[in-house]
Amino acid sequence: MSEKEKSVLRAEGIDKFFFSPNKNQVLKQVSFNINRGEFVSVVGKSGCGKSTLLYILSTMDTDYQGKLHLDDELISGKSHDYLAKIRNQKIGFVFQFHYLLNEFSVLENIMIPGLKLGKVSRDELEHRAMEKLKIFEMEEHALKKANQLSGGQKQRVAIARALINDPLVIMGDEPTGNLDKKNSDIVFNKFKELAQEFKQTMLIVTHDPEFAAGTDRIIEMEDGRVIRH
Repeated sequence: MSEKEKSVLRAEGIDKFFFSPNKNQVLKQVSFNINRGEFVSVVGKSGCGKSTLLYILSTMDTDYQGKLHLDDELISGKSHDYLAKIRNQKIGFVFQFHYLLNEFSVLENIMIPGLKLGKVSRDELEHRAMEKLKIFEMEEHALKKANQLSGGQKQRVAIARALINDPLVIMGDEPTGNLDKKNSDIVFNKFKELAQEFKQTMLIVTHDPEFAAGTDRIIEMEDGRVIRH
């Protein structure tokens, strides 16, 4: 199997129930595989289970039935501490809202997940953070406070932060949902570049049909099921 075809994320028969107040099945036998370097979008109407699925795939929700493999390792049933470690090491997150800390500089914001992981020195981390900023042509903003940036710039910094630990996969929940067309296009193009040039694997939940159409593959959900993948 070539590096490009190596499985990064594999879901097998994922079922998810909510019990408030009645038993309600929100995910039904969800199965698919994502390979290294793929840029995949997840689409479907509101309430179809996209975000619920993303929380399970990201290891933040462990209350489900079925099997989840990350980097060819079965991670279903592992302890919360172990999953927290795996999450910080192998998964980068980009949300609809950037969640930058305004009291810190752009550079410091990007370094936070790396400091938490604690694998390299602060100096090395600072160097890496600058390298990530260069990908987004944001290096001249490194020492600004996060609240001095525009919305589009903040989201680019949030993506750079998601990259700091060189994750196996980046997961995004509506990462362009809060941006205007121009900034959405910038973010989409950067995602595309990351997949093509850096072989970065990406799984992005989106409501934007134009964004989804530009990805390598679309996983479409309806009423808790995958109807296309």
